[in-house]
Amino acid sequence: MGALAWKVLGTSAAVGAATVARMLVTSGWTAATGKEPPANPEDPEVSWPEAVGWAVASGALIGVARLLATRKAAAYYAKSAGHPPKRLQKAS
Repeated sequence: MGALAWKVLGTSAAVGAATVARMLVTSGWTAATGKEPPANPEDPEVSWPEAVGWAVASGALIGVARLLATRKAAAYYAKSAGHPPKRLQKAS
């Protein structure tokens, strides 16, 4: 397995996890607040608490989901290839 395989695997895992996390945080936000999350939190018509709350909730959940998925993909790559992706190898 080479660099291209890792790029495809790592990127696919991160994008997939971000997509699922975005759906989860959106449904959680809707359930908690009773309304859809702001389409554009940067819009001045969106209140500060709503904009900051959405940014924190979505950023944290999506970031953690991407981290977990990428780590899992790296473990799979290392098991399959016999070594971690070059980008993740420790300097010797």
